[in-house]
Amino acid sequence: MATTLTNTIFREYDIRGIAETELTSEGIELLGRAIGTYLGRRAGRKINLARDARLSGPRLRDALLKGLVSTGCHVTDFGVIPTPLLYYSCYHLHADGGVMITGSHNPSEFNGFKTVMGKTTIFGEEIQVLRRMIEAGDFDAGEGSAATGEIMADYVDEIAAGFNWQRRVKVVFDGGNGTAGPTMQALAARINCEPVELFYEMDGRFPNHHPDPTVPANLKHLIARVRETGAELGIAFDGDTDRIGAVDEQGNVVWGDQLLLIYAREILTRKPGAKFIGEVKCSQVLYDEIERLGGTAIMYRTGHSLIKAKMKEEHAELAGEMSGHMFFADRYKGYDDAIYAACRLIEIVANSGRPLSAQLEGLPKMIVTPEIRIDCPDEAKFQVVDKVVAHFKATHKVVDVDGVRVIFPQGWGLVRASNTQPVLVSRFEAASEELLEAYQAEVNAAIAQARRAVGV
Repeated sequence: MATTLTNTIFREYDIRGIAETELTSEGIELLGRAIGTYLGRRAGRKINLARDARLSGPRLRDALLKGLVSTGCHVTDFGVIPTPLLYYSCYHLHADGGVMITGSHNPSEFNGFKTVMGKTTIFGEEIQVLRRMIEAGDFDAGEGSAATGEIMADYVDEIAAGFNWQRRVKVVFDGGNGTAGPTMQALAARINCEPVELFYEMDGRFPNHHPDPTVPANLKHLIARVRETGAELGIAFDGDTDRIGAVDEQGNVVWGDQLLLIYAREILTRKPGAKFIGEVKCSQVLYDEIERLGGTAIMYRTGHSLIKAKMKEEHAELAGEMSGHMFFADRYKGYDDAIYAACRLIEIVANSGRPLSAQLEGLPKMIVTPEIRIDCPDEAKFQVVDKVVAHFKATHKVVDVDGVRVIFPQGWGLVRASNTQPVLVSRFEAASEELLEAYQAEVNAAIAQARRAVGV
């Protein structure tokens, strides 16, 4: 059977594409049959389903559900909820698997699918297995069923029960018109905070700003409201609420690696020697400070599914990414939940008696760039990175666990291929602006040379 889905949508840790052209209803019904067959053979046929607020969600849900039920799966549809609530539903209700229909932080015309089996998301080669099942028409047949469910009340009860700080904290929450608003509103009423709400209405057109908290321009409303209200911090969520962004009381962005370090410092006060996992875009300050405090810091590949698997392998207490995915095994279930991460951050601020900026005191002052995204076609981006890796391996010390992190005398530069977008991602850190510019120029020259060699 020929697939009606293009190969490029089957990515490293999810399935994602432009909804109206790449995610056809016929193709997604076949995807539902493949996922239902895959989960049925390996785990079971009790499957939970949910979606984010994107306008293409209902159509994709209908097509996927039809495919899942045709393989004998018994599906509970939880409607429009955050991705971590879908994960929670699989734990809480002992489902065999689940599917979240979400485009995450991508523009509104995108959508996609994150597949849960047991208590983890499938990724890498297992996603290619689904593609090959569709191409071969390798599907089970059975009489399944479909029902609806509700999970927010149980989730809010459990999260709220885990926090009891005494000092009331004013926090601005930016829902970004994604899925965070209703759940955060219900939870904020149960924890000791004074919430200021921004863009809580779920709207898949994302009319106020794009829901990606790693891009500073998307935080301008949050920064302005924090300054206006005198809040101690501001928190932003991405479209499906598995990534957190934060700003301090002065409106300065607190990047993902800085959040990871704030969390790690607190955990190490209770669990000396704990293990933590960061990714290749994280500051060297993170790794050095964790080690200085007696913890173990591990640098690993970018990607939520990859990080979760590495956490289990290493028995780490916490892992995190620059993108704002935070995975707490300490006091939680190990998956990325930005609402839970928000509560942990507020708890630290409340218990310390000091605003968010104070949580980073005493660290070396390095000059860092945000994530820099360079357009590069999906079919060429990995070839470009391979050539850059080869270039620097000949001349520099490198970390090549994911792309190449080039170690310079007083800093580093990174280039890797995004697993979610047709872009190269780079980031730089140095002891001075002059060194930063020099390191950036050297890496950019290598990228340009590699692009010419590949023909893009």
